Amino acid sequence: MSGKEPVRVAAMISRKKIHYEATGWLGQYLYHFGRYSSIPLVYDDLLRFTGSIPYEDPKGKETLWLTVMYPHEVMMELRPQLTKIYTDLKVGGESAHHEHLIVDRIDFGEFGNSRPFRIRVTNQYNDNSDYFYVKHADASRIYGLELEHILSPNRINYLARGNTLIEEHIAGIPGDVFINQYLPKPEINKVRVAKEFVKFNERCFIRLLGDMRSVNYVLEITPDFEAVQYRVRPIDFDQQSYHGRAKTYMAYHFDSNKVVTRMSFREMNRQTIAQYAEEERTQMARRARAERSRLQALLRTMEREELAPMENIVRLRNGLNRIHGTDKFTECETMGSLTKRHIELMLFDPDFAYRANR
Repeated sequence: MSGKEPVRVAAMISRKKIHYEATGWLGQYLYHFGRYSSIPLVYDDLLRFTGSIPYEDPKGKETLWLTVMYPHEVMMELRPQLTKIYTDLKVGGESAHHEHLIVDRIDFGEFGNSRPFRIRVTNQYNDNSDYFYVKHADASRIYGLELEHILSPNRINYLARGNTLIEEHIAGIPGDVFINQYLPKPEINKVRVAKEFVKFNERCFIRLLGDMRSVNYVLEITPDFEAVQYRVRPIDFDQQSYHGRAKTYMAYHFDSNKVVTRMSFREMNRQTIAQYAEEERTQMARRARAERSRLQALLRTMEREELAPMENIVRLRNGLNRIHGTDKFTECETMGSLTKRHIELMLFDPDFAYRANR
């Protein structure tokens, strides 16, 4: 983020992203680092629902989710498979830990690239419920999940097999809800929100995670001994290293974030913004060094992949060259190689002239 508010640009994602299947290279990586599991391949079976009703939030407002219903015989097949998946995700598959669990609701989202199912699992002993997601596996999303796990302060729990991707629920207040309902409250520490948004923007740009509109991230709010801490966490990884427009990877350019963007420029001066951005780059570099072998394996695999149309690759490499005042991206022929070069330059190249006024 720069020291002054940028000219507003329309950063809407106008066309649905192309789906890319996980390749054998990615499968080997997932197996080696414990992300592959012999979970039941349930995604196609979950599509066998015969009815649906709009899901309403606790305040009675309709959402984009549909609660779906299945024939009795289909649900009898799905329930033990879904509780096994939940146990695999949480405790490694010990069957004794899922006998008291029931699946009491399945929601379907006819949106995004992964067309997710949200599964609610309830403990019969105490009526406590938890959620996980079953999604159509997409290579871009898996790379996004891995980069988040390695380079961010957040741990990501997921499993993959074939066309089935299982993700743990990421708890938090949706970004659009936070901006509209929480941010206007006088007790909200706006400086701390602004600080976290700068760091979030920096993380997304360095690892090229796009489309961070307010509906695609959540805020965690943690009471501390003197004040409240905030953290912004992405929940949508479909647009990892896909789009050709460089500003798609800068969260503060999206119209849905303009309220928190303008607040950040009001609450902080240029020097403070630069300080927080530098802090985040330093922390990312430390995480990358701690997970050096894993990050290198991921980026080597990613370099080989087709993750975007060639026109997107050409446009992004030209955009990154222009933003950073360099020609170091010119020889990159894949989105993976662009991502690898961008991470290396921004985190590890001592001669790289970082342009804080982007």
